[in-house]
This record gives sequence, C-alpha cells and structure tokens, in this order.
Amino acid sequence: MIKGFTFLALLFALVTHSVFAASPRINYLLYCSGCHRPLGEGNPPNVPTLHNELGLMMSVQEMRGYLARVPGSAHAPITDAELADVLNWMLEQFNADTLPEDFKKLTVEEVTKAREQSLADPNQYRADFWKPYDFSKFKK
Repeated sequence: MIKGFTFLALLFALVTHSVFAASPRINYLLYCSGCHRPLGEGNPPNVPTLHNELGLMMSVQEMRGYLARVPGSAHAPITDAELADVLNWMLEQFNADTLPEDFKKLTVEEVTKAREQSLADPNQYRADFWKPYDFSKFKK
C-alpha cells in the first residue's frame, strides 16, 4: 500500500510539474518583460532593446555568457536550464537575422558558469568586449 502511494505521489509530482512548467516565452514575460517590454523593445537608454544587436554579440566569445550575467538574468528566480531556454528563445525570436551562421545555442553549462559571475557593471563589460552602448541618440 505504501509503495503504491509513494508511486502515485511521485507520478503526480512529475505530471503537475510538466503541466505547470513555463515555456521560455512565458518565463520571458514573467521575468524580463517588466524592463524589456513584451516585444523586447526595451526603454533606451536605461534598458536596451533586445532586437538585432544581441545576435551580432554572439560572434564574440566573451559575450556568449553576457546575457546570463546581467543582473536581471543572473538573479531571475528560474533554473539555469530555464534561463538558457529563455536566452535562446530571445536570440531566435528577436535576433534571428543577426545571429552568426554557425551559432550554437547557449548551453545550460555556459549559463550556469556565467550566472555565478553576475556583472556589477554590464555597460562596462559590454564596452570592454563588444562596444559601448551609444547613449548619444538619447539626449535629455
């Protein structure tokens, strides 16, 4: 009787997790769209757009982990696997035309390692390894 109950409890846990597991799009909406808006357009200059340039960044090795290291990603209350799925979804959804031809999706291992090194100054890291964000078009 106890073995049967344990089996049913385990089965229930597995089924409910898969039913309630969020898709990358839902996780994006839950954990990213508050700043980057539902369509990824951001609110420049403080919150950059997620369109096009991220794909180009993926051609620079130091930038592959960047998206997982920015504070919003690094501290999002989702697993490393879920974050990898969200980042890959963002890259494909908002940057398909600018991704390198040989682009390989971010792996869970890359995201795990990157997330352990959250960036205190994402703009400086970006300037050091990619290029400075152009704030000039957003004069006050």
